[in-house]
Amino acid sequence: MSTAAAPARSGAVLADLLPAARHRYAVDAALVLGGAALTGIAAQIAVPVPGSPVPVTGQTFAALLIGTALGARRGFLSLALYALVGMAGMPWFAEASSGWSMPSLGYVFGMLLAATVVGALARRGGDRSVLRTAGTMVLGSAIIYAIGVPYLALSTGMSLSAAVAAGLTPFLIGDALKAALAMGLLPTTWKLLGRRG
Repeated sequence: MSTAAAPARSGAVLADLLPAARHRYAVDAALVLGGAALTGIAAQIAVPVPGSPVPVTGQTFAALLIGTALGARRGFLSLALYALVGMAGMPWFAEASSGWSMPSLGYVFGMLLAATVVGALARRGGDRSVLRTAGTMVLGSAIIYAIGVPYLALSTGMSLSAAVAAGLTPFLIGDALKAALAMGLLPTTWKLLGRRG
């Protein structure tokens, strides 16, 4: 059995380059569990935003990176595990919160869908160049807000414009910085691995 990384092929994501293993399902399970845990840890990097029930966190960045690195299926499973365990009471949502009643829960649902979409785009090379990565991250962020902001409005009784002001506008600069970080990180990782496709 070889322990060398499999050569990159069209449709590969970074996780596919891990050394070959006899127990692929165990490797996938570890990646899914690790992705959920990383998202929970990143959620604890939280800065409150005055006038908003939604803090700036690292979890959106983690969710997009997990989806991109693991691919659509494993990304979906990671974020589904994160969401389900958090709703069941594990305090690993933003600011050590958990449960069903948070006004920011829509963002968690958005992250689940976004991880799936960016994972599918990564299989099509959406993380191989700076421009492709930018587009992938922008689309992923837009999906998170498309679910999170209306959910915020419904759960708090805010108008949609108030929810946009509280749950989208204050986060745009931070999201641009996160996208810039991903634009440097992902294509550079592929380049260092010598795997272009």
